[in-house]
Amino acid sequence: LSGRAAPRHNPRDVLTFASSRRSRNRRETASREPARASRLGAQRRTPRSPGPRVPRHRDSVRSSMIAASAIHRVVPALPGARSSAASGSRRAALARRAVRGHVNVRAAVAEPDQMSIRTYVYDNLNAEERVEILKRPRVDFTSILGTVAPIVDAVATRGDAAVREYTSKFDGVDVDAVVVRVEDLPDPILDDDVREAFDVAYENIKKFHEAQKDVADVDVETMPGVRCRRVSRPIGAVGLYVPGGTAVLPSTALMLAVPAAIAGCKSVVLATPPRKDGSVVPEVLYVAKKAGVTHILKAGGAQAIAAMGHGTETCPKVDKIFGPGNQFVTAAKMTLQNSEAMVSIDMPAGPSEVLVIADKDAHPSHVAADLLSQAEHGPDSQVVLVVTPDVNLDDICAAVAKQAAALPRSDITAKALGHSYAVVVPDIAAACEFSNRYAPEHLIVNVENAESLLPSLDNAGSVFLGRYTPESVGDYASGTNHVLPTYGYSRMYSGVSLDSFVKYMTVQELTKEGLDRLGPSVARMAAVEGLEAHRQAVTLRLGIE
Repeated sequence: LSGRAAPRHNPRDVLTFASSRRSRNRRETASREPARASRLGAQRRTPRSPGPRVPRHRDSVRSSMIAASAIHRVVPALPGARSSAASGSRRAALARRAVRGHVNVRAAVAEPDQMSIRTYVYDNLNAEERVEILKRPRVDFTSILGTVAPIVDAVATRGDAAVREYTSKFDGVDVDAVVVRVEDLPDPILDDDVREAFDVAYENIKKFHEAQKDVADVDVETMPGVRCRRVSRPIGAVGLYVPGGTAVLPSTALMLAVPAAIAGCKSVVLATPPRKDGSVVPEVLYVAKKAGVTHILKAGGAQAIAAMGHGTETCPKVDKIFGPGNQFVTAAKMTLQNSEAMVSIDMPAGPSEVLVIADKDAHPSHVAADLLSQAEHGPDSQVVLVVTPDVNLDDICAAVAKQAAALPRSDITAKALGHSYAVVVPDIAAACEFSNRYAPEHLIVNVENAESLLPSLDNAGSVFLGRYTPESVGDYASGTNHVLPTYGYSRMYSGVSLDSFVKYMTVQELTKEGLDRLGPSVARMAAVEGLEAHRQAVTLRLGIE
């Protein structure tokens, strides 16, 4: 769903379903084609043999006409396209290919906004294109790092004064006290139903993360007299970033502060942009008090990250920084992690994303709502729909267009859906394979017997199984954590958990009998490596040369 024109693609490989605002589409096509999509469609491949002709009945002919109409409206600038009989025949041929490929594409009207999403038939993509569609919208971190570095340096040098300066410049707020102790703030006033909702979420998140304590420590006797343990200790000081920006996220405060409290972190600094009057969002303050946050830093953006990483006159220096944020927050976290600040971060982060696997019985309005729930996060978010050929994309398209047009954040949603897409795969097994390659932040499996697919799913930040598990429950109150790896990093990173707030020490203890048994092997290995002092540390205790 996008306000921009759909990019040019090889018509054998990509179809588009859309609603109107045709004039805007035509004006913007030439100037706003995404570079990635252009690369996909830039080279013409040798057409594949169409195979035996399949007789088409009246409905198939109608579907071809509808598909041709939709493609014409959304991609009026197909290579060589003109308002002529030839161009009309070309669009009809494209539509016939869609029908032969079992892809049903139709225009879905949602005035006044034009909404579109590209659809790929996976088997029709070549190897290069299959790699290309896995890529996220590109973020130019080179220029962003250039903007962030002076902010980080200024905060490291000038402390609170720099934080005040940048908060005034970027947020338009003049704050007196940059950092306040939570215990010094009055209890916020919330509506009863809001307080109750946050209390339910708090209890579920607490219950799920407390259960993770039972699997932390290890105590094993590896051989007689040789005892090895792993013990956990809380990270002493942690910084929690709770975004403000286009949406206030007190749910993020829950996701970070609750496990920090369970882990036993002594100093917990929560950074969040202040409101225009310099106060803290009441729901964020309520969570901070309930979950044991010690300090609130009234700042956002790179300056907040720098203040926590370096410390200021009033902001305690932290050992690890957590939380999502925009590109500048992410760049600041990356900068500090690789600096003399000696601070770690939770994970690499990028724009929010969701991949939905849906079968023919998935309710179209549910699928649409799940896609839009992530698209509304920000203009750089990406949503991906993976379906089998028997899924009716017409109905999903109509539901997406209708719901998107009614959203309060429809402008943001439209931009996000401009670089989102659907892909048609042969079967559910292929859907799982595609998902593993994409490695989404959120993975919704809206299929029959979804539990049976879990063993086939390897790469995802968080998985939502079944017809009644929208991604929203994980974002707020099911108990799992919503701070997750994005941008494909779920291949090697996990989401935030209790483990994120602790560090592990290994402990070994040997008896004399243990050293008698193990010592000769250790001495021999040290000799092989030529480390004589290592060898002697054993042999002197054993009384041997």
